[in-house]
Amino acid sequence: MVIFTKRPAMHFPFWLPALALINALTFFRFWIDKRAARLGQRRVPEANLLMLAALGGSPAALLARSLLRHKTRKEPFATRLQLIALLQLGALIGWFML
Repeated sequence: MVIFTKRPAMHFPFWLPALALINALTFFRFWIDKRAARLGQRRVPEANLLMLAALGGSPAALLARSLLRHKTRKEPFATRLQLIALLQLGALIGWFML
């Protein structure tokens, strides 16, 4: 005898729009900083860019660095950004292994 049970409803993750928003904001801030660098205007502080990456915008930060060719050789910024992305990746892997 086969018993069919009702599957739990798939809920839309509440954090997904927030993650999309922080990534969009991160890419936009990198673009603003690149534009300011070209025009000789006031720059976005590196601490702000790293904070956006730490809040979940590291995929957009890495993408912006590649597409915009911005801050690719800047140290220690590049190392700090890579460390943030690596820690987030490790946390994500750990979350799925639980």
